[in-house]
Amino acid sequence: MLFSSVTFLYYFLPVTLAVYFLTPMPGGKTRWRNLVLLLASLVFYAWGEPVYCLLMMAEVLVAWVLSLLMDRYRERIAWRRVFLIASLVVGLGVLAYFKYADFFISSFDAAFGVHVPLLRIALPIGISFYTFQMLSYAIDLYRGKIEVQRNPLDFACYVIMFPQLVAGPIVRYAEVAAALVTRRHTLVGFAEGGRRFVVGLAKKVLVANVMAELVEVIRASGDTSFLAAWLYVVAFALQIYFDFSGYSDMAIGLGTVLGFRFPENFNYPYVAASITAFWRRWHMSLSSWFRDYVYIPLGGNRVSVPRHLLNIAIVWGLTGFWHGAGWQFIAWGLWFAVVLAVEKYAFGGVLQRLPRGMGNVYTLVIVAISWVLFDSGGFADAGTTLAAMAGFGASSVVGPESVYYLRSYAVPLLVGIIGATPLPKKVMGWVAKKKVYTVVEPVLVALGLLVVTACLVDGSFNPFIYFRF
Repeated sequence: MLFSSVTFLYYFLPVTLAVYFLTPMPGGKTRWRNLVLLLASLVFYAWGEPVYCLLMMAEVLVAWVLSLLMDRYRERIAWRRVFLIASLVVGLGVLAYFKYADFFISSFDAAFGVHVPLLRIALPIGISFYTFQMLSYAIDLYRGKIEVQRNPLDFACYVIMFPQLVAGPIVRYAEVAAALVTRRHTLVGFAEGGRRFVVGLAKKVLVANVMAELVEVIRASGDTSFLAAWLYVVAFALQIYFDFSGYSDMAIGLGTVLGFRFPENFNYPYVAASITAFWRRWHMSLSSWFRDYVYIPLGGNRVSVPRHLLNIAIVWGLTGFWHGAGWQFIAWGLWFAVVLAVEKYAFGGVLQRLPRGMGNVYTLVIVAISWVLFDSGGFADAGTTLAAMAGFGASSVVGPESVYYLRSYAVPLLVGIIGATPLPKKVMGWVAKKKVYTVVEPVLVALGLLVVTACLVDGSFNPFIYFRF
């Protein structure tokens, strides 16, 4: 079930919120509301994958039992480590089987010239996200940073809470531990969360979906001109940003409505003046996860230069592999590893002295190259597109179809480009200071929801990139 669907917006969500807020909170405790949230989350997940719902609950149960054992033997380091390793093996093992088994088999076949049949297993939705949440919980418990959650329902509620279940942000237990026990529900919070949700929904439906259409028509056109290549990569860059940041806005907004504060996941990454800054702004919950649970344990930058370069390569190779079971995803991650290493040890000082506009252009070019790798069907496909972007191998500078599509999609492209900057937020901040805004804002939110609904009812093209992961 997608957030950007009529079923979710007008059936699932209203019923869930009505039952949730009608459920009492004796003594200010939210246990019963947690149960409602858990049951709603199970319905949400089972809507599309009832079988994998059982798998997810089994994983949650195993993770919870192992956490209790880890806490019971917290004074015996060896046993505590055994239960941590068991938790990591189970979580990563299930993820590897469902997400990477066919990748390993096909790579083995190619390397040794054999033909081991592929398993062709369907990928459970959101498995990468909820697995990383359970892993962070186990590691933080082992490190003594959090207290064990003894209530299995509250633990399950944390892991599979439907706002952030299928695509993040990756929420750490410490960020919601207090709210699982007691949380405030106010009209101000409800309005704030609702506004954030509608903004995210509009980003997804009105911008990301339109950019996805543009990407598809360029692919289908067969136009291999210089303009077509750049039009494709700009459209995809806007699609993936508004797709994922819009979903994060919706998740954070729903969390606020329900009394939780989820971490921010995006901070206008396309205005960054370096790749280092870009990754402090893009998918921040994933970047911080790899920093805290992989990069720093490897030694971070407090090691020799060769070891630091190896640490960077490991982290970014794994980051790419997390995004997809394909060599192009690993290459995507390693591409950033190379650029980040160069920024750190060669050109970092130069970038800081460049005019900001030049730094922005540099960052956008590097990211554009990365998106070609990310969205390619393989290295040959990526090479063809990159060559056309560089002016080599392109059929022409400008193709008739690319000109037509540029004219047809000029307005949504311009809206997307401006919307990827802080400018709209600054304008809305200025408008919000006007007294009339308190009256106009609810009308604007309602109008936005009405327009989005009309688009959803009228069309069926509603993809979501991060369902792959």
